[in-house]
Formats: sequence, C-alpha cells, structure tokens
Amino acid sequence: MSQRAIDQFLAMLAAERGVARNTLIAYRTDLEDAAAHIGDLVQASPDGLRRLSAHWAELAASSVARKASALRGFYAFLEAEGLRTDNPSTALARPTVRRSLPKCLSHADIERLFGTIAERLGVANPAPLDLRLSALIELLYGSGLRASELMSLPRSALRSDQPFLILRGKGGRERLVPISDRARAAVAAWRAHVPEDSAWLFPSGKGYLSRIRLYQIVQDLAVASGIDPTAISPHVLRHAFATHLLEGGADLRALQSMLGHADIATTQIYTHVDAAHLVALVNARHPLVDLPARSN
Repeated sequence: MSQRAIDQFLAMLAAERGVARNTLIAYRTDLEDAAAHIGDLVQASPDGLRRLSAHWAELAASSVARKASALRGFYAFLEAEGLRTDNPSTALARPTVRRSLPKCLSHADIERLFGTIAERLGVANPAPLDLRLSALIELLYGSGLRASELMSLPRSALRSDQPFLILRGKGGRERLVPISDRARAAVAAWRAHVPEDSAWLFPSGKGYLSRIRLYQIVQDLAVASGIDPTAISPHVLRHAFATHLLEGGADLRALQSMLGHADIATTQIYTHVDAAHLVALVNARHPLVDLPARSN
C-alpha cells in the first residue's frame, strides 16, 4: 500500500505544485527508504517514526531535515485524502540546520575575470567562442541566472529593445530578470554566430550547452585569470551577483524577486556583507545622524 500512496503523493506534487524533477526523485528515495525500515508507511505509528528518527542519528542534519520534510508532506497528503485520520509525523526529529555561507568572489576577482575577457575581445576579429564566453559570464554575474536557466535560453530570448527576461524557474514560477546594456550587447555579438535555425542561444550538438561544459568554461576562465579554480563555479557567480548587489544597497525583496526565491529566508543567506560596510551605512544613512548628540 505504501508504494501506491507514494506514487499518488508525488503525482500531486508534480501536478499541483510544480515540484522539480530532482526533488521528486529525492522524495521518492527518502519515502521508499523509510518504508524499507519501518514497513507500510500508510499504517505507520508515531513509535515507528521515532525509531526511524533514531535510525537517522548518524546522518547530517541537512539530510535528516530533507527526509523529515518528505514524510511530513506525505502524511499531510494522507490526511487531506482521508487515508489517515491522524498525522504521526509530529514524532519525527526536527534538527537545526545551519546554512553555510555560500562561496563568493571579491570585486577584484570579478575584475580579473572580465579583464581576461576584455583582452580576448580586444582584437580585430574576436573568436566566436570568446564572444560566447563573454555572453555567458555577463548573464551569470550580471543577472544572477541559474546555470539551468542560462543553458536553456532560446535564441530569441533577448532583444536589443528589451532590458529584461521573463524566466520560468524552480517550481514553474515566473520572474522578471533585468538584463544590463552590456549583457545585451554581449549576447547580440554572440548571437550573430548562432545559426538562425537554432532553437537555443547556446547550442551544442542537437541540444544546448551542458551544465558540465559550462562549469569547465568557467574553470578555464578562472585559471586564465589567476584565480583558484576550486573557488569558482557558475553558481558562485550567481552568489557574487547577489552579494555585490546587496553591498551596493539593493533591497532584499527586490533581490528575492530577481533570484527567483519563493521564500525570503533563502535570500537572506546573501546578507553576509562586510560588517564595516554595514556600520558605515548606518553612520551615513540613519535618521539619527542628523540629530544633535545628547551630552551627559
């Protein structure tokens, strides 16, 4: 009975909530592993789930949190469907997961990357692959696109008269992404080398550039720029986009919208800006700055 209920639960997540395929695969694995340990999940008791929590004791807190989340969602679904009259998931552990700060590049690192690109483009006839490199990095760092979003851009996605993109990201959520003038110029220069019958802006074979190839391209650029390649990836460039915008005074809610985060708590991880910058901001911008200090 567990397997049928798991299938129904995952089908609901896909159809009604637009949950990503990788998340569905992880949830299926977690639920099937739980069933293998305690038996039929539909009939499981709170004691059975406590035993399951004990079984997870050696796992990382983040793994436990994901597994518990899958089971809580599953039992909420069973209740809603009338397959259970209670919800035993209150017996599951609630580990505290500390989010690690994302890797981030300094402004100097970013200048090195774009300096290398500028050198390659500063010739009479830049190589098409260098034009592609410029477009990729401008969109990664200049707009904070996810690698999957960048790779799957249609050839016609950006227009010279349209300073934004409408993207469908995680969970099928649409968002508006501003595109800088220099990014649009870089894309236009690269698109001149993309066949007009190509469906994709960054084609490769019969499809589009793979995430692995994008990772390799970013790593090669790091090496050429004198940056430790282990410190950089497409996702690190997205982190740098977010962090540097916040350092420049961007609004957290606006950043949430640009990054496509459903929850503002996800965006708040990018608030690891330099403490000195925050102190200077308060000293310069707080309303109390203009009030005379009280003498004792």
